Amino acid sequence: QVQLAESGGGLVQAGGSLRLSCAGSGGTFSNYYMGWFRQAPGKEREFVAAISWSGGNTYYADSVKGRFSISRDNAKNTVLLQMNSLQREDTAVYYCAGKVGRHSGLRFSREYEYDYWGQGTQVTVSS
Repeated sequence: QVQLAESGGGLVQAGGSLRLSCAGSGGTFSNYYMGWFRQAPGKEREFVAAISWSGGNTYYADSVKGRFSISRDNAKNTVLLQMNSLQREDTAVYYCAGKVGRHSGLRFSREYEYDYWGQGTQVTVSS
């Protein structure tokens, strides 16, 4: 069973960048397909990005495509979310999530498809 912990959130001006990190512990990190989700105030949690166990496949929500980039380093048990050209609409609590299995070539974008979750990190974009 893996434990996930996000970091790197904060306050940034519109147009700026942040890099979120998710550290895994207690399991073999490469055995997990990883995703990022976010939840804005008053809204449901939504899919942001996902990455296969090897890092060879990545998937993005249309709203962040071209601005966000997901990557992973299995040797360091870490998945990153590089966020560029941030907009006020990106303000949310960001969660990383893990799905058991070395899945490749599949897009998992629903909350129920993931097995483990971090506590979240707040990202606030000001105008």
